[in-house]
Formats: sequence, C-alpha cells, structure tokens
Amino acid sequence: MVSVRLFVICSFLSILLFSCWGNNSSNDSSNKKIFRYNESEGITSLDPAFSRNRETIWACNHLYNGLVQMDDNLNVLPCIAKNWEISEDGKTYTFHLRNDVTFHDHELFKDGKGRKVTAHDFEYSFNRIIDTEVASPGAWLLNNIDYVEERGFKAFEAMDDTTFNVYLTKPFPPFLGILTMQYFSVVSPEIVMNYKRDYRNNPVGTGPFKFKIWDEGNKMVLVKNENYFEKDDKGNQLPYIDGIAVTFIKDKEAEFLKFLTNELDFVNGPEGDNKSSIFTNDGKLKPAEKEKFNLFTNPQLNTEYLGILVDEDLDIVTKSPLRKKLVRQAINYGFDKKSMMAYLRKNIGTPANAGFIPKGLPSFDDQIVKGYDYNPEKARELLYAAGFPNGDGLPEITIYTTKDYVDLCEFIQHQLNEIGFKIKIDLNPGITHRELAARSKLNFFRKSWIADYPDAENYLALFYSKNFSPQGPNITRFKNFEFDKLYEKSQAETNDSIRRHMYQEMDKIIIEEAPIVPLYYDVSVRLVKKNIVDLGANPLNLLTLKKVKIED
Repeated sequence: MVSVRLFVICSFLSILLFSCWGNNSSNDSSNKKIFRYNESEGITSLDPAFSRNRETIWACNHLYNGLVQMDDNLNVLPCIAKNWEISEDGKTYTFHLRNDVTFHDHELFKDGKGRKVTAHDFEYSFNRIIDTEVASPGAWLLNNIDYVEERGFKAFEAMDDTTFNVYLTKPFPPFLGILTMQYFSVVSPEIVMNYKRDYRNNPVGTGPFKFKIWDEGNKMVLVKNENYFEKDDKGNQLPYIDGIAVTFIKDKEAEFLKFLTNELDFVNGPEGDNKSSIFTNDGKLKPAEKEKFNLFTNPQLNTEYLGILVDEDLDIVTKSPLRKKLVRQAINYGFDKKSMMAYLRKNIGTPANAGFIPKGLPSFDDQIVKGYDYNPEKARELLYAAGFPNGDGLPEITIYTTKDYVDLCEFIQHQLNEIGFKIKIDLNPGITHRELAARSKLNFFRKSWIADYPDAENYLALFYSKNFSPQGPNITRFKNFEFDKLYEKSQAETNDSIRRHMYQEMDKIIIEEAPIVPLYYDVSVRLVKKNIVDLGANPLNLLTLKKVKIED
C-alpha cells in the first residue's frame, strides 16, 4: 500500500514538473525558455558550504553569489563587492559592497520579500565555513586567516553594512581567486538557522536563479530571479532565460539519447560509445553531427589521475605493496598513456607525461618537470628492485573507480598485468567513491582535480600534510618535509617567477615519490543544441547560465 501511494505521489510530481517546465517546444503553452541538462552523478547538497564537487558547484553557481567572480578568461571581476583594496603588507582585504543586492524572496523575510545583503551576512557566511560543527570541506581554504585579540579575535569583520574586511596572517597572492569559489557565497543567517541541516534542500541565495523544486534522484527546477542585480553591457537585466531543469539519469548512454531527441540542451563531456559515434579520431565532430549541434572545446584545468594512499599509520597501507615507492613508480612506467588517449579518448586531452600541475597554468613545463613515459622494461626493473621479480610474490592490487572510467582502468589493468602485476577493478557509485576516497578507505583509486582557482597552489595543496582528508583535500595522505617547507614558503612569496619555480620543485617531489599516477590533462567538451546561444566554455568548466539565450 505504501509503495503504491509513493508511486502515485512521485508520478503526480513528475507530471507537475514536466507540465510546468516541459520541453522548449512550440507545443509548450507557457512558452518558457528553460535550459535542460542532466547530472548523472547526482547532487548531494544545495548548501554552498558543501560545494566540493562539480555537480554541486554548478548548482550553487546558479543560486548564489560571492564577493567576486571569475570570467571565462580567468579574470577576477566584481560581483556583490563593487571594488576592493589590499593593504600594502598584503594581509588585509577590504571589500566595498553594492547596496542593491537582495536575497531571494522567502516567507521568513518581512512581507516575504528578500532583504538587502549586508557585510554582516558575509561575516556570518565566512565564519560558518570554518565552524567545526558545520564541517565544511572548504574550511582548509581559510587556514591563512588571522585572529587578533584587539579585533575581538575576528578574522572576518563587517565594518558597516557595506564594508567587509578579511585578515590574513601573511600575504597570499591567490586569495582573490579563492574567493570566487562557491564556498564563499553569501547566505542568510536567519534562513540557515531556521532550516539548520535541512538547509541543503531549502536554499535561499542571491543568484540569477532561485530554488523551486528538488525531487532527489528525479528532477530539480530553478526559476528566474526577477530581482537579480546584474545587467548586461546594454543595461538589460540578467538572466535571459526563465529557468533551469536538471534531471538525474545515471546512464550516460541514456543521457546522450535524451540529448539527441531534444530532451536535453547540453551534454558535458560525452563518455563511452558516444565518443565513437560522434567524434573523428582527432577529436572533431563528424560531418553529419555538425548539422545537429555545436561543439565547444577548451583546455581545462583538470588533471585526471590514480591516487595511492601512502599514510603508513593506516593498516590499509601497511598491508599493501603500494607502500613501496618502487612499486608506485613501476605502475607509472607500466602503461602507454598515448595509446590510451588515442583509443579511448579520441585524443581529447593530453597524456600526463609531466607533473601533477596541468597544461594551461604558467607553472606547467614538461621540460622542467619530467614525468613517466611508457617504459615496461624500467617497470620490470623497479618491481625486481622492490622484491617482486616478474611480479612473483606481489599481492593482488585493486583499482577502485566509477563506471564512467572503467575503460581507462581496464586498459591500465591489461598493460600492468603483462609486466607482472595482478590488477583487479572494483566499481563504486560516484557519490560512494568520493566518500570512500575522502575517508581513506581506498588504497588505489581513480580521481580528478579540477582547479577551483587558476593557481598551481590549488593542485599542490592536495599534498600538503596539514590538509589531510577528510578535513582537507589531501586524500593520498602524502607527507614530505621538503615539500611542506616549500609549500609554506611559496604561500608568502609575492614574486611570480620565484613562486613558479617553487611550484615546479614541489611538482618534482610529487613525481619522484609517486603518491599519484597522472593519466591525462583534460579538455572540456560541451555539446550544445543549435538554438542555445552564448554558453561557451572556460578552463574551470564552470556552467554559468545567466547570459545564455534560447532561440525559438
């Protein structure tokens, strides 16, 4: 009886959602302009304090704003802060806020109308990120904040309604870029305190779109914020479209079919058999597909890799052959990344034969930081030196991955098995995989790191010992004294060329110690319907829809 009732309720809700928002066709009597896309991995929260993965980052980008924002050319631009100053010593940031930004309408506000955002809201929002009870995964980004007694131990301070200060312990040049991340969006204290932990599915932001419905695992609907403060270059109010509809189809093939049948407007990085059906061997659209949709590619600040847990304080590490550096190095030499990219990725992306820092950042230099080329003989020598000649006595090693990357892992498995490894593959759902890796439950796992901000420090932070997961991003739990010393020194270095040299020296340490196996430096691939205008692409692969238009 309960199952029948639940089915009826879900069916009714689904009909309601599609009747309200439907397809962007002439048969839609409401004539709404709705942008439709799919999130196969699901969305875990609409609270910006938990925007650690791409799916949540995209959703929060639609709903919220911060002090500053980043354009497609990676320039930091004003947002709620109209301008700012940085003190001569580089440790105090003073932001001057616009006075025309309001939260989305909500019944908890006076007369149900969204109230004006003030500097006090930012003070609350920033303090919330570092609140241990909130346990935001972005707290580590504020390790450099300065508490001083004469300020009442305030690292974030509203000087008045429109002036907000942030105090650092030392200069940190990437800091403005960090503040463009969705973690630092402004939230309303009274709304958050009312919903508490349930705020994750009752979001109230300031962004171009506001929350309507979230039927988890089925569909999410966001609608146009009629009171949004940003305008285009001609003075027209943003956003142009009426709303966003997000589905959660898990199967990538089914997602692509929905795109081909005009039920989705956009696909991010088609996977699997889809690549063979639409791309040529050099990563271009086949002629027949060019008539159906547009292809946008852009170098993406993303390194795809295999992570290796190396913290020998953990039993899972002490019992694994991966605790030995020689074994980790042998894996790096043991498979052909160029062939892998040609056969499985249609050469969309670049084999990662340098360091962990990806192409597109100034610190990338494959002549200075030399990674691992395919060298099976060298891999066999390293296995011999590690005490496993021809793999004799080497225990089975499991690579944990998700279904979207099983082809890569099978390729690696096959080539490593040829030189003496015994590799097994284990699949997890995306959300489960991320959680297990973050909590040090996996020895060897596929991961990616998409830049949060365009500075190599963002990549190297993954190996700083004070950033151990789950509080920080160091999911390999790598610890190295020389690396830590360089990392701390680089954070206070304001000379770009000196800091770049330090970054490269740290990248060399990562390659030598091999807590990771770099696979490839990514390219963002977006397939977009012909009637979608001004979507574009950017190196962070951030989905921003406030300037998108949908033509009839």
